[in-house]
Amino acid sequence: MKFGSRTLVVALALGTAVSGLTATGSASAQEAQAQGAPIQWGKCADDVLAEIPAAQRERVSCANHPVPLDHRKPRGEKITIALMKAPATDQANKVGSLFINPGGPGGAGLIYSAYGSSFFQPEIMKRFDLIGFDPRGVGRSTPLRCFKTQEEADAVFNRMSSVPVTRTEIRDTMDATKDYTDSCARVAGPLLDHMSTEDVARDLDLLRQGVGDRDLTYVGFSYGTLLGATYANLFPQRSRALVLDGNVDPALRTSNGAEYDRQRAQGFELALDAFLKRCDAEGDKCAYSDGNPRAKFDEVRDALRKAPITLPSGTVVTYSGYIGRVTGDLYAPTRFKALATWLQSIYAVLHPSAALTVQAEPELEKPLANKHGLADVRAGLADAEYLSDDSYYGVNCTDKPFVRIPELFPYVAAKWERESPTFGRQQAASDLLTCASWPVPRPDRYAGPWNKRTKNPVVVVGNYYDPATQYKFSQRMTRELGNAVLLSVDSFGHCILGDSAGADTAVTDYLVNLKTPAPGQVFQPNVQPF
Repeated sequence: MKFGSRTLVVALALGTAVSGLTATGSASAQEAQAQGAPIQWGKCADDVLAEIPAAQRERVSCANHPVPLDHRKPRGEKITIALMKAPATDQANKVGSLFINPGGPGGAGLIYSAYGSSFFQPEIMKRFDLIGFDPRGVGRSTPLRCFKTQEEADAVFNRMSSVPVTRTEIRDTMDATKDYTDSCARVAGPLLDHMSTEDVARDLDLLRQGVGDRDLTYVGFSYGTLLGATYANLFPQRSRALVLDGNVDPALRTSNGAEYDRQRAQGFELALDAFLKRCDAEGDKCAYSDGNPRAKFDEVRDALRKAPITLPSGTVVTYSGYIGRVTGDLYAPTRFKALATWLQSIYAVLHPSAALTVQAEPELEKPLANKHGLADVRAGLADAEYLSDDSYYGVNCTDKPFVRIPELFPYVAAKWERESPTFGRQQAASDLLTCASWPVPRPDRYAGPWNKRTKNPVVVVGNYYDPATQYKFSQRMTRELGNAVLLSVDSFGHCILGDSAGADTAVTDYLVNLKTPAPGQVFQPNVQPF
């Protein structure tokens, strides 16, 4: 099917809604409970305890708490939310509970309560019970699953390319994506219709009641900032202290998914350019600094678009692998040195005279956890049960409106690639393509207003060079919320709590004492990338 430029422009401008729904709860989730019933804490399962530090295993407790599948039917079918609590070390002076969401959407937050020291100063652990939870559809909560077996999932996902370039790759990816959304329609069940961030925010309010807190204290990272913003506007008088780190633009995300994702691609480009400029300025500290890092990067990227490059070790670097590695490493400045060495090793294949700052060819590190929502599918010898979940698209295709015309993908991908030559095509191949055929055409979701006034200001934290949620999103979040203050950090990477002493101190004083930070403050990270 062909579309003229006018059709494409109109489609991009409109961004019509898409969504999906389905899943069933466990037997225990079917037991009717009154709203706000106390959470019943008990011993954590052995496989859960195996994922947390040994010192925490005797301290934490877990629960599977029923919530309504459909909040409009509070006495109807139930699903369960998995939680873990790490108790405050100073119970006599406890402020209350602090709920944590790590983002995603689809991020499993259950064990984050056992890792509080990675994000918070000691005073937080003294004064709060830290509560981690897997949101609905995720992990150990009632999961949203689009396949029954691992083999069914493999048969679909193995035909997709994360950065489809050739006609064959584009066709195969589009066909496989339609097979994926068709499978969601057949398999996922009733949870598919109840995966919005509003649903999660209403779950969160029941969890707040379940721990006995009058008001919510909450820290959300990345997508978790949308959850926090949604809660603040559904329950402004129940919002005690909310910290949002690595922010989305809630108004844009829920009104025009295509434009939001187009700007996300631009955010990755800004972060990449800043990384290359810093590398150039660092000289010998950065293995990629010899010559012009920006020109070198673009040359390699464009060469890989035509054909893979084989390193001396025999490792084959593909176009999608190159972009995927860079995408993941931009999330974490601690990986910048290794990324620079890896980039130089690839460049040296095209230019053998280019000496590596680090002579040994770096081992190809596994990128950070998948940020694009594809399930972690693993091949097996027999039909293994499908144990991943499909909550990423379950949430995004519900919350973010897109034109429901999958055939637009090749045109949009080409346009975004011209604007954002490294990340535009990859970004288009995620939500924009999948949500166009997601089997929930008219989702029930929260899309504003975003300006309800909370009792205390919401604290918004944004990095200047955050790749996934660019800094201007944090600025917009601050403006859109009815009562918020922005803390800025002159830092690379996605999210910052735990890595900037100045920001951490301000956040601690706010969470514990409700002291609102002075607006306009700019902090530094604890460690520079080179």
